[in-house]
Amino acid sequence: MSQPKDISKDISKDISKDSRMSTPLYLGLDFGTSGARACVIADLGDERTEIEEFARLEFGELAESELAGGWRQVLFDLIADLPLGLRKRLAAIAISGTSGTVLACDGALNPLHPPLLYNDARATEESARLAEIAGETHPVATATSGLAKAIWLHSRLTAQPDLKLLHQADWLAGLLTGGSGVSDVHNALKMGFDPATLAWPQWMADVIPRATLPTVLLPGATIGPILRAQARALSLSTECLVRTGTTDSIAAFLAAGARQPGDAVTSLGTTLALKLISEQRVDDARFGVYSHWYGRYWLAGGASNAGGGVLRQYFSSTELTELSARIEPEQPSGLDYYPLPRPGERFPINDPNLPPRLEPVPEDRVTFLHGLLDGLAHIEARGYAKLEELGASPVRQVLSSGGGAINDTYTRIRAQRLGMPTMNATMQEAAYGSALLAARGTALFPMVP
Repeated sequence: MSQPKDISKDISKDISKDSRMSTPLYLGLDFGTSGARACVIADLGDERTEIEEFARLEFGELAESELAGGWRQVLFDLIADLPLGLRKRLAAIAISGTSGTVLACDGALNPLHPPLLYNDARATEESARLAEIAGETHPVATATSGLAKAIWLHSRLTAQPDLKLLHQADWLAGLLTGGSGVSDVHNALKMGFDPATLAWPQWMADVIPRATLPTVLLPGATIGPILRAQARALSLSTECLVRTGTTDSIAAFLAAGARQPGDAVTSLGTTLALKLISEQRVDDARFGVYSHWYGRYWLAGGASNAGGGVLRQYFSSTELTELSARIEPEQPSGLDYYPLPRPGERFPINDPNLPPRLEPVPEDRVTFLHGLLDGLAHIEARGYAKLEELGASPVRQVLSSGGGAINDTYTRIRAQRLGMPTMNATMQEAAYGSALLAARGTALFPMVP
């Protein structure tokens, strides 16, 4: 297995003279598709924070069978690479991971099968059965849902007596606490957990043994202290707590600072994730739409397979910068693209066989890039329109996070398509959202008065 490569390690300020040496610190970890990020913050109260450290490690080129081992290595390397003075002050840790990624393991957290990633759509027969049992609008009624993957894995590992089916963030937190199965309401939604009743629905007993599923807590709830052995190995306090995390896209949402109904966040990463605070819950798996628990509100949204990943198939980082500067954002590209990196879409069209639409390909690469950016903006606008059509609160502003947010040309194209204010989020790191969860726990969410 290739070794993780440190690609964005900031040099921490010298804290030896810091008058706040005793101030507790909080670590957020975010595991994405290509690497993981760490963020350490101090919580100063009154919704004020101070960032002490950012770090990132790539997974490197990992074979399918090496994925879990790579995640484990990066988890411990990220923590161990933090400055010792910061590590000793950590009071709590929270982890976010890719939504719908499922890992089968035994009671000691040893992987029994390569993880099924967020976009894995092999569980087509399982999703068809779930659509009959739970209804075709239910979040589990898709081939990429966590429950469809869990059933697929269970059917092949039935001889394992202590089988556990966990999400990426659950498994990583378990490595720190020694627990064998605690999840959060956000990750568990696509596994079938009901965020309205905060319980597993009764019908799930007909499709998978309850004992294989994790215990589910609210995001930011305390799982327990870090294992003493891990604390010693990582030079952490044995009183450092591990809290339940969330999905990567919700962590990015928390980082962006949206707070009121109508506030939306578009995460412009490898894929395109849309989230909107809504007073109404909307769920319709036919369009890849679902709502997460968000205290007294709901977090409605969906995630497209389109995004920066398709741009990287055709352009280098340098080309994206240079060619974008030559695009006239106010002029239409004249191309009708649906830019998927490969067949299959989740939202706003839910079709595992939907082919990319990337023709005709113009000779001029500026025009080609313009068409791709135009197509991505169209998917985003169509996504928010679908949420409102299904009953979500009207969008009043869109905050942008992720790598695509730094492209001014793309931002101007998006503003035209969306027809509403768009601005970059003050903080765009999902790891920062996880750090907020570590610091504030469940109090981060607007609860019922």
